[in-house]
Amino acid sequence: MIYGSLSDYVTGEPLVDTDDERYRQKLARLLVEERGFAKNELEMRRRIETLFAHQFVTSKIDIVVSIGDQRVLVVRYGPGSLVTRERPAIAAARVLEETQLIPLVVVTNGEDAELLDARTGKVLATGLEAIPTREAIVAMLPALDFTPVPPERREPELRILNAFDVEVCCAGGPCALPGAKEG
Repeated sequence: MIYGSLSDYVTGEPLVDTDDERYRQKLARLLVEERGFAKNELEMRRRIETLFAHQFVTSKIDIVVSIGDQRVLVVRYGPGSLVTRERPAIAAARVLEETQLIPLVVVTNGEDAELLDARTGKVLATGLEAIPTREAIVAMLPALDFTPVPPERREPELRILNAFDVEVCCAGGPCALPGAKEG
């Protein structure tokens, strides 16, 4: 359902107003207003493009959180089950930056969340309260592993993103709205 347009909480940029986008905006507000991050520490709408088996896919990473020059947290939103969101979110954290692994991942449907270790895939905490504060991540920094995945692991991780994030509608083609930034 499209309600019109809204302004992105972090960037001010106009976006298509949908239920999903409202959840994304709620997450950005939560990170800033309740978890203590500055707006300039949030990078909105990152993308990873892949092409495997003639299937071009644009994977969306809703929010990337940085502290200083380190990207520390990937947040991926999607309606429905969190378990089905875990593996592609971990893959995104492993390959989004070639020079580092992003060590923490949050998958959320807006009502529930899981905090994951991107290196091991282990669920560290559950519930929206599992989304860490800035202070908690700063305390974790010395123990976090930013070592990038080995070069031979990049392609398999990109293939995982491609397979999980392909969007095909009932007509057998992509369902993206032309010109829409989100939706």
